[in-house]
Amino acid sequence: MLKNVVAVALPGIHPFELGVACEVFGMDRSEHGLPAYDFAVATPKPGRVPTNGVFGLDVPDGLDRLADADLVIVPAASDHARNGPLPAELLQALRDTVERGARVLSVCSGAFVLGEAGLLDGRRCTTHWMYAERLAHRYPDAIVEPDMLYVEDSGVVTGAGTAAGIDACLHIVRRENGSRVANTIARRMVVPPHRDGGQAQYIARPLAHTETHPMQGTLDWLRANLHDDVTIDQMAAHAHMSPRTFARRFQQHTGTTPYEWLIGQRVLAAQELLEETALTVEAIATRTGFGSAATLRHHFVRRRGATPHAYRRLFRDAA
Repeated sequence: MLKNVVAVALPGIHPFELGVACEVFGMDRSEHGLPAYDFAVATPKPGRVPTNGVFGLDVPDGLDRLADADLVIVPAASDHARNGPLPAELLQALRDTVERGARVLSVCSGAFVLGEAGLLDGRRCTTHWMYAERLAHRYPDAIVEPDMLYVEDSGVVTGAGTAAGIDACLHIVRRENGSRVANTIARRMVVPPHRDGGQAQYIARPLAHTETHPMQGTLDWLRANLHDDVTIDQMAAHAHMSPRTFARRFQQHTGTTPYEWLIGQRVLAAQELLEETALTVEAIATRTGFGSAATLRHHFVRRRGATPHAYRRLFRDAA
């Protein structure tokens, strides 16, 4: 279970990216039935750490705090994190974290720190789209996927810029503590409860989260009718658009196609039912619109990396 979380503060750290880690893992929400993480901020040289803003941070913990962490987060920092030498003890501590089976997570340009530690070699990864080409050039053995919101590969999670750090953190919470916990934290933060890592980083026209927006109403309608075999024509009719216009605007607003979005929502619903009910996989497949256990299994493995049966077993063992 995820209990001990440490964020690494390097000189020039970006306050917002550190704040994301603090908001998800550093807030005690146990009174609402949520886990209370043992959260700390550590730095190679304890003391005053400058940010890239107009203030500094007082960080008393050193890198020894990483030794027992279940998750180590490396937020974005100023250019030295992408250009200059990094402390050898930090790079070794990050390698040790992964070798003992814990996770590391980078946010935005924090991926360059993981690259310096050799943790991106042979792994899929991402970063902010502005730095993706530079990351691929600097670490040629890394498999850089520049359009992804976040990527997890063998204990190494990399998130794109700023807001995608929230998505990556909630992804880890969902994997370790379940959908209910992740969704509750998301509601407290007033952010979407789940965005697949495969969604595009750049969304041309972000969707306004208001009930009066025609696309939002259609998304809510689709979520309420996941069990139905809804066609693009029916979606477009609900949104009062032509199918071609609907498909174009849907991708502009959500960063993905109607089909991929719908599959993602069905997988998410199936995941919650696997966690919270004793329904059979066949019954869950019917309730979530997949029709058969085989179809559910195909999409669940593709998006979650495990079969529904294996996921339910692993989640219950962790719980």
